[in-house]
Amino acid sequence: MNIQENISLKSYNTFGIDVKARFFIEINGLVQLQKVLELEAYPKKFIISGGSNMLLTKDIDALVMHINLKGITVIEETEEEVVIKAMAGENWHDLVLWSLAKGYGGLENLSLIPGNTGTAPIQNIGAYGVELKDVFTSCSAMEIETGELIAFDKKACEFGYRDSIFKNAAKNKYIITSVSLKLTKENHDLNTGYGAIEAELKKNGIVYPTIQDVSNAVIAIRKSKLPDPKEIGNSGSFFKNPVITKKSFEKLKKLYPDIPSFEMGKDQFKIPAGWLIEQCGFKGKRYGDAGVHEKQALVLVNYGNATGGEIVELAQLIHQEVDRKFNIRIHPEVNIIK
Repeated sequence: MNIQENISLKSYNTFGIDVKARFFIEINGLVQLQKVLELEAYPKKFIISGGSNMLLTKDIDALVMHINLKGITVIEETEEEVVIKAMAGENWHDLVLWSLAKGYGGLENLSLIPGNTGTAPIQNIGAYGVELKDVFTSCSAMEIETGELIAFDKKACEFGYRDSIFKNAAKNKYIITSVSLKLTKENHDLNTGYGAIEAELKKNGIVYPTIQDVSNAVIAIRKSKLPDPKEIGNSGSFFKNPVITKKSFEKLKKLYPDIPSFEMGKDQFKIPAGWLIEQCGFKGKRYGDAGVHEKQALVLVNYGNATGGEIVELAQLIHQEVDRKFNIRIHPEVNIIK
């Protein structure tokens, strides 16, 4: 068993924060995962996968287990639909591209989301009007305490907006090992009405888009707004979009007639956190090597040598100013490891 010591995690988190793991091991199989969980010599264990939705603020004094389980298989199929199983270590965007190459629809709006498949249910990842739960059927997860594999169906996952049971009652109790998704083979239900997808399709002269066209549009939009973690350290959207009551929204609308919003039903409106942050003057601001991206205020970035603590301080400053100006509290979407 190849357990290494004092390994930098800079290349294992998309923020590029240079902290060290006291111990480190690559997990490539389920049996290996069970055996590592049983190691009594390393009582403290820490799980990392794509490292795309976390902000590390200190060295990890534990055995860091990098989940690198690979494989994509078709487990059910009819003339109209297919259920696929993707192992947790599969890169999410690579999975989207794989599904598109097969002609499977359902993931096109989720193109270019950073991270690995195993962490997708934790966050209930979403973009451009689609969430993981829309195509999710189940996931397998290994119970850390017992090493037992347990299946979670959609109901058991308790999905919410950027939320699931794995961020609440089941937090730190399971390691997701695979995810199963139901995709369409024909009669794809395209979702093009959210964000700038329709405008991007129109710009390219596309009237009757395919799933590949929608994916290409989403990729183009994301690339125009979001920095590549390989070039500038970031974790995508740092804050969740806040949801406020209709009464609160109407008050804000009088003060800010151009405020963007998305009606959520049940007397609720979702406000883009990026817009709130931009109105507070943070867009493009830099504080040492920590900063707010110049094209998308929702994205906090590491220009090279920022510490996790410096990113946290910037996030707290933004939180306070948005609260002061709009009386709206925005909360991190990113998991901050303190």
